[in-house]
This record gives sequence, C-alpha cells and structure tokens, in this order.
Amino acid sequence: MTTIAVTGHMDLTDASVPLVRGELDRLLAAYDPAGLVGVSCVAKGGDSVFADAVLAVGGRLVVVIPSRDYRQAKVRPDHAATFDRLVAAADEVLVMPHETANRQAYEAANAVLLERADRLMAVWDGRPPSGKGGGTADVVGQARGAGVPVDVVWPDGASRRP
Repeated sequence: MTTIAVTGHMDLTDASVPLVRGELDRLLAAYDPAGLVGVSCVAKGGDSVFADAVLAVGGRLVVVIPSRDYRQAKVRPDHAATFDRLVAAADEVLVMPHETANRQAYEAANAVLLERADRLMAVWDGRPPSGKGGGTADVVGQARGAGVPVDVVWPDGASRRP
C-alpha cells in the first residue's frame, strides 16, 4: 500500500486546474490503484483536485478536516458541493479535535497528513513560506525535514490568482 498526502495552493486560476490535474493523473498512474490511499484536507484548489484524481484512478481517499467548525466557517459556497462530495466519497473522515478553524488547527491537520504519508504531492509554485505558518511551503519543508519524499506539481502555465 502507498499512502500519498497532498498540500496545495487554494488560489489556482481556472486555467491551471486542468494542467495540475493532468500532472497529478500522470504521477498517480505509476501506483497500483488497489493499494493507493490519498490523504487530503479537500480544501479548494490543489487538495480537491488531488482528491478527485485519486478517486478517478480507483484509489481510496482519507479526508482530514482541520476543525469541528471547518465546513461552516471556512468552506465557501463555490466550493461547498465539491467539499461535500469528496467527504461523502472518502473511506475515512478524520475531524481534528480543534473547535475553531485557525492556524493551529491547520498545522495539526498537516501533521496528521505527514504522519500518514509515504510521499507528499505538493501543488506548489515553489515560493518560500509566507511566515504565517500552515501553508503549502511550510508543509513541503516539514515533509523534507522528516524525510518524506515530495513530488512538486507545478506544470508549465500554472498560476495563482492575484
């Protein structure tokens, strides 16, 4: 069994989504779907694109929800249907014990992703951490520090919304 976690930017442009999805599909094709587990917080952007790609190849999905109030506090209406669909499709849903969606909750959820991961796929533009903590670059740094192999997914033409 191979467990692959994801971290990724939430603010992908609409034109970037199919580019990222194509690269994720290419990378995931190397794994036996019967033994593939994807771990994702299913946030908008890279997390959800990865989760959909895992399900599309026949892998199993584990969803880590950062806090008890995450769905109502942080999932915007334009992402709600995707979030709910992915949670419903998951083999396992782990809701972190934090009451409130905040930086500590995100960092704890990211720690769970990395604890479970054999690899990390990072939908990441390569920019350094913002300094706020809990972001994509932070997770990449933590994975590398822990010896978790990282596949950076940022195909030519991908971009973030300004």
